[in-house]
Amino acid sequence: MHYCGGTLVETAFLKNVKGCGMEMGNPSTESCSITKKNCCDNKQLSIEGQDELQLTIDKISFEQQVFIASFVYTYINLFEGLEKNVTAYEEYKPPLVIRRIYKIDETYLI
Repeated sequence: MHYCGGTLVETAFLKNVKGCGMEMGNPSTESCSITKKNCCDNKQLSIEGQDELQLTIDKISFEQQVFIASFVYTYINLFEGLEKNVTAYEEYKPPLVIRRIYKIDETYLI
């Protein structure tokens, strides 16, 4: 994290911050005795992770094995297709037309 004048200016993860460009360098000559306090400050925050992971995948109980097997079986069966498309209206026959229904329901503006 790069602070300039007590204000956070830049934050970078996994690389160094570039800075604001106002960092004060060392004077070019040693005879110069006037020094100013640097307004910029870099801070680094590091978090330590866990070194040893406890994985218990090799110890599966019988109930867990039954659950996994039934889950896989039902999940695979979800995607099985039908041999032919089943439609409910295939055997349905439309009624015979005695009168023109659309003519009965028409209205006319005169």
